[in-house]
Amino acid sequence: MDAQVSTGTQAHWREIAVGRYAGATATLCLGVALFAFNSFLVSTALPSAIDELGGASLIAWSVSLYLIFAILGGTIAALLKARYGARAALIGAALLFTAGTLFAGLAPAMAVLLVGRALQGFGEGLIAAICYALIPEIFPSRLVPRVFGAEAMVWATAAFGGPAVAGIISETVSWRAAFLVNVPLSLIFIALVLKVVPHADRQQAAAALPLVQLSAIGAGMAAVMIADMAGAGSGAILLLVLAALLYAGAVYSDRRSPARLFPKDAFRLGQPIGLGLWIVFLMPMAHSAASVYLVYLIQHLWGYGATLAGALNAVMAVCWSLVAIAVASVASQRIRRRLIWLGPLFLVLGLVAIITALWKTDIVLLVGGQVLIGAGFGASWGYLSQGLMEASPVEERNRTSALLPTLQSAAYAIGAAVLGFVANANGAGSATTGPQLQQAMLTVFILAIAIALPGFFAALKLAPQLFREKEEPRECLA
Repeated sequence: MDAQVSTGTQAHWREIAVGRYAGATATLCLGVALFAFNSFLVSTALPSAIDELGGASLIAWSVSLYLIFAILGGTIAALLKARYGARAALIGAALLFTAGTLFAGLAPAMAVLLVGRALQGFGEGLIAAICYALIPEIFPSRLVPRVFGAEAMVWATAAFGGPAVAGIISETVSWRAAFLVNVPLSLIFIALVLKVVPHADRQQAAAALPLVQLSAIGAGMAAVMIADMAGAGSGAILLLVLAALLYAGAVYSDRRSPARLFPKDAFRLGQPIGLGLWIVFLMPMAHSAASVYLVYLIQHLWGYGATLAGALNAVMAVCWSLVAIAVASVASQRIRRRLIWLGPLFLVLGLVAIITALWKTDIVLLVGGQVLIGAGFGASWGYLSQGLMEASPVEERNRTSALLPTLQSAAYAIGAAVLGFVANANGAGSATTGPQLQQAMLTVFILAIAIALPGFFAALKLAPQLFREKEEPRECLA
């Protein structure tokens, strides 16, 4: 018989908004906000920085370095949390992020700004991963979907408000102010961590850092970023193959390392954690087709301006947020399992709608595809993440939880590189007419569907294995 959370333990939004968990909710949401708003603030302010500092040829590296170091930070987050405790690790990460923000905001030259972006990335990668790892520690199971709903609201707000705020600050004050607005936010975050997250005993003795795995992951991300900038030549293919080999080598080496970065069943198709991590990777990788190209397509195929194109692109984030809020109250474990596979299915259907929209040049269908994709992520992402956290053994939970946002970021970066290569190979960069651009983009989105489909089948296999036990109450850390 389907297990449900009893009426006496039903979750309410006020519990995470104004109750005993309010401080924890504010801390975790601000950690997410630092990442979300920083992404939109910087992307909007960076062109003005280039105008002042020069170094236009380095603009791609301002994003690439941030992503490489964010993924490295997220990868090592569980290890640092186990060694030093969440409180010390979060404060150290926030100080790194603040230092990077000051480097970037006060940079006298582009090279200094790039150093700042690397520090920002490493600090924010740590913050995002540790905040994820704290969710199952701080909140009882019944409140976890509400927490993911609150974080989805942060992302939707950043998607709509971030570019506008950055544009206003850059135009009325300066691009430097758009960077430096992160400083007071990070100081508030540190204050919240000091109040909410208690001191913790070290869970793991100091040991040698897993340099082999970290080096392979860093080199793999660098290869992906260079391939993304290399166009459609054979060099890009070799770099992408090299990156795949480095990632596989990192996972293989980690399984035999005394200081592991990943859960022991990471990416094993026969295990729930392994299946789930593949879904976490494949869904964002497939969605990167829309996240990278949709604004460009709306502007060049439909002739809309940047503001309207950006607003239509943000439809996905808004739908993700609204659906995540709507499903957060689901108590039935059977329905939760169903939502886990419905999410990838909606992603596939949304990509099909976008392909049809490109073929027919129908903006309504394109917006419908965005709605379906957002609904898919909103319906499944929170329960998929919660299910993987709770399915992990206690000693593995930190690694699993911290890996989720890191893997998501890596998937978007890898998807952008792979699909960018396909787009360039099909003439997207040199397209001068609408039909030429349509043809190139149809190939890209067909490949995106091919990437999303295995995620759907993996979800069908995984879902029955999750949410099989009734929740055990957990106590808040503060």
